[in-house]
Amino acid sequence: MSVTAVPIQPLKKGSLTKYWAAIALVLAAGGGLAYWGTSDVRQEFGDVVTTPSGLRYKIIEAGEGPNPTDNDVVLVSYKGMLKDGTIFDQNPQAGFPVTGVVPGFSEGLKIMQRGGKYRLWIPAALGYGPEDQRNPQTGEVVIPGGSELTFDVELLEFKSRAEIEAMQKQMQEMQQQQQGSAGDAAEGLPPEIQAQIDAQMRGQ
Repeated sequence: MSVTAVPIQPLKKGSLTKYWAAIALVLAAGGGLAYWGTSDVRQEFGDVVTTPSGLRYKIIEAGEGPNPTDNDVVLVSYKGMLKDGTIFDQNPQAGFPVTGVVPGFSEGLKIMQRGGKYRLWIPAALGYGPEDQRNPQTGEVVIPGGSELTFDVELLEFKSRAEIEAMQKQMQEMQQQQQGSAGDAAEGLPPEIQAQIDAQMRGQ
């Protein structure tokens, strides 16, 4: 079970440029994503804050700079837990659009800053709702219906969709040049990213 609309596996260090470009390709293949609004909230260090929507959060470590918006794609490290502490999803390096996750997670991202570490408590109404969420391979219930979710999130980086699209275009041009050069072996995408893109394309 993943909070992301286009889950991407962790990459080795030094692959961030390819990573962002690959995210752009996955987004292009994945199609449209739902829009979720949010309300402005006041950040209070050291205390649990409740937003008008019902999301609760606590700043573990403050970040710096601007906040992501609905037009951005984020790179985060996260761990998702049920009330009893059971971990149902985690990823040390995942990329996805701010609007590509459940509403509470999206709202929490837009409160954060680069380098920030937050704990989010997402009520069922802002998470997966009243229905059980099952593992598609095993049929096992991963998130019982009506569950409040707890996420520890670190915002590693974020970029605008325009930046991602520019990187996508640049990468496509590079691939075309490599394919057109006899004797030049194209380096290609990391296997885990290529698998994501192939899966998205098969699903169309």
